[in-house]
Amino acid sequence: MNRLLDKTKTLIEALPYIKAFFGKTIVVKYGGAAMIDPALKVQFSEDIVLMKYVGMNPIIVHGGGPRISQMMKKLGKEPKFIKGIRVTDTETMEIVEMVLAGSLNKEIVALINRQGGKGVGLSGKDGALIQAERVKETGHEMGHVGHVKEIDPQILKTLEGSRFIPVISPIGMDSDGHSYNINADMVAGTVASAVCAEKLIIITDVPGILDGKGRLIPTLSRKEAQRLIKKGTINEGMLPKVSAALSSVEMGVHKVHIIDGRIPHALLLEILTDQGIGTEIIA
Repeated sequence: MNRLLDKTKTLIEALPYIKAFFGKTIVVKYGGAAMIDPALKVQFSEDIVLMKYVGMNPIIVHGGGPRISQMMKKLGKEPKFIKGIRVTDTETMEIVEMVLAGSLNKEIVALINRQGGKGVGLSGKDGALIQAERVKETGHEMGHVGHVKEIDPQILKTLEGSRFIPVISPIGMDSDGHSYNINADMVAGTVASAVCAEKLIIITDVPGILDGKGRLIPTLSRKEAQRLIKKGTINEGMLPKVSAALSSVEMGVHKVHIIDGRIPHALLLEILTDQGIGTEIIA
């Protein structure tokens, strides 16, 4: 009986959050161990489907760098990075598109559908979702590395109205039809802004943003985050995530959460519980 009562308390605790986020759009950037560990993959898909069934509108943007590197090596091509960015020549771009928009995207869609959801796989080319342009400011020839020029959210709104769950791979196209590999954090941030999302949740392999002593910072304002970037406390792999978060908040997204996807059901813990996990960035 006590176990049943505990379950009831959990449901009651979740009720205010279900009411608050009913009908709201939540963009989730999916990456890290949660995309690799079989149990975590199932738990992620369960969380997404539950969100949809209680009235939220999740949109997933996924990465897939390790899978791209694995496929490149299988095909006899050595991955090359400059300042953490993958050099993407024409042949590499074909591999990127094959992995991200092909096998990996459809794997995520299948997981969602197995849990009773209605996942739909998209790349930025579908419905002219992501208009991209070449990155030129690195000082190196990066090939088909791009950034988002514009988001056309019409296809996302259409899918949302039909109860589908969009799953987006971060590939864009320019006006000349060239394809570009785009940082998934940046795509998630610009998509969140374009659809006026209530939240952007970035799933990582760390507890959240840490201070100079390695302690978790539960809440961070935009100005405080900028200060930590200038100090170098926020750096390396966390930098593009926080940059995407700041851009989203500046463009009207209410909150951005950076959470540890290694925790089982991390999404539900962040959205539907009083304590939450990770770091939230607010305006």
